Amino acid sequence: MSNLIKWFTNSKRRQKLLTVISGLLIAGALLADYGMGAMDLRSVLMVLAAVAAGFDVALRAMRGLLNRNVNIELLVTIAAAGAILIGEYWEAAAVEFLFQLGAWLESRTMSRTRQTLRELLDLAPDTAIVLRNGEQTEIRAREVEKDETVVIKPGAKVPVDGKVLDGHSAVDESSITGEPLPAQKQSGEEVYAGTINQTGWLKVKAIQTGSDTTLARIIKRVEEAQEEKAPTQRFIERFARWYTPSIIGFSVLAYLVTWNIELALTLLVIGCPGALVISTPISVISGIGRAAKDGILIKGGEYLENAGKINAVTLDKTGTLTRGKPRLTDIVVFDEVPSLEPAGVNGEEPVRSNTSAGSPWEASQQHLLYWAGMAETHSEHPLASPIVEAAQETGIIPEPDRFESVTGKGIRAQYNSYQVWAGNQTFMEENSTELSSVALDTIRQLKEKGKTTVLVAINGRLSGVLGISDTTRPDAPGMIHQLKEAGIERVLMLTGDERETAEAIGRETGIDEVHAELLPEDKLDKIRDLRQQGYITAMIGDGINDAPALATADIGIAMGAAGTDVAIESADIALMADDLLKIPRAISLSRKTLNNIRQNVVIALLTVAGLLTGVITDHVHMAGGMFIHEISVLVVILNGMRLLRA
Repeated sequence: MSNLIKWFTNSKRRQKLLTVISGLLIAGALLADYGMGAMDLRSVLMVLAAVAAGFDVALRAMRGLLNRNVNIELLVTIAAAGAILIGEYWEAAAVEFLFQLGAWLESRTMSRTRQTLRELLDLAPDTAIVLRNGEQTEIRAREVEKDETVVIKPGAKVPVDGKVLDGHSAVDESSITGEPLPAQKQSGEEVYAGTINQTGWLKVKAIQTGSDTTLARIIKRVEEAQEEKAPTQRFIERFARWYTPSIIGFSVLAYLVTWNIELALTLLVIGCPGALVISTPISVISGIGRAAKDGILIKGGEYLENAGKINAVTLDKTGTLTRGKPRLTDIVVFDEVPSLEPAGVNGEEPVRSNTSAGSPWEASQQHLLYWAGMAETHSEHPLASPIVEAAQETGIIPEPDRFESVTGKGIRAQYNSYQVWAGNQTFMEENSTELSSVALDTIRQLKEKGKTTVLVAINGRLSGVLGISDTTRPDAPGMIHQLKEAGIERVLMLTGDERETAEAIGRETGIDEVHAELLPEDKLDKIRDLRQQGYITAMIGDGINDAPALATADIGIAMGAAGTDVAIESADIALMADDLLKIPRAISLSRKTLNNIRQNVVIALLTVAGLLTGVITDHVHMAGGMFIHEISVLVVILNGMRLLRA
């Protein structure tokens, strides 16, 4: 008995059961009428059918009244009760049955649109094999501890976010990044929970486990996004709060004018804004689900809808338009460079001496690199890494005695009696470092080739310049072209890099508006200017370094967010893979969703207007009107579901 009560208290199961019972009772009533001529039995069965279907509807109406909310269910309940009172049993049964059937179909369809979330939940592995005391032990995936070693066999799901310690395999990461081709994994590569190991054997160090994995954060974000309401949805719900009481008032007025109770009750039924209420959430849930399948994580309905209105896009350069992995390509010496040889393998002190005046070009390139590497050792700037790595390839670089970073310009370091400055041209000029015509010409030539220059001065004299190149992503020109084709009015590059380098990247990718040598606050000012000019602006960056700009723009889009907590949590839209073509895809999907919402609203309003006109002109009656109303609800649902295949 307790199991039966538990089963019946499940709203979806109860809804389905009551719909079936009501349908069978209506069928029995029609059989009693046309097959047996038993009108009394027909009336009893029709009333029972109305009560069965109306039970759930009345409960929802009562809950709405307790919450001071006049809802659609109240309109249907009043209309059905009134129809029974005036002896229109068929109308009452038909109205309640059709409304309950529509609600059940709507619930089922909404569940289907949430299929993406269920698929994500299914990706979560149940078990994991870990190495404990030198033996393989199978445990629950959520019990894996951080830094444990996990063994992943061919065909198994990856249970944690981690780093490959040993082995080589192809891993299907489509569930996270949306990329169809498997990614090759070997020692040092990152893997994510929920992805599938295909061919080889992997030994992985667990870095994020349980609810901290990328998959868990995606599931959480999709759950929150599907519940978050879009601006249009919030407006429609506010509209429905006064529209529904207005329909009741209109029906009462119609009765007082005509004394036709059936007309008044029919107006109650026909005036239900069911299709209007469902028009936005079905589109939003479908759009978010479709995006998640493509590796595009959208924070909520508001951002999905607003992204469809974007008409200006701003992009960071390093890590967005370029690969974000700069390498040292040029070492040019302008003056004699004091020798700073790297320490030997035993860590001896470096030997310091001056190169001879007659041969400054032979060894000075290496000396310049060592000084720059020493100075950049503690720098977090992206350009510091290739300099330090190149210097360390030839030995151990000593630590500076003092270090100071000047944001967006350069660094100052001291080693023994040597003062070393490394930075851009502005930084050198501000520090009264003289730049010869030869130096200026060399800097210009490097910049024209799209290379970033780092000038190095020792004890106030410009010693040389380093050329650093960051390869443009091959899909960057295609992405810019697609954005312009999609009607984006302005595409701007915002970068702290030098103007000549930025303009070279702009020419290569097709960006017309290049704003270079910007400090972080300058990027914010530029985005604010665009918004003040009336542009709906998107900022695209890596989600960490560009966090302030991403937050200031109307829509912040983070690139390559897989495994990045900050990007998933802070960005309005997070692209799980470093695929630039997903940017126009996200904007396109948002616009399709916005158009879909508009289509649904038009369908709903035209249906209600047509039915009300039909009732007033005596061409539409209660049961037929409810049938057309429920058809419009299904049309809206099916139209919204088209986005799942967009």
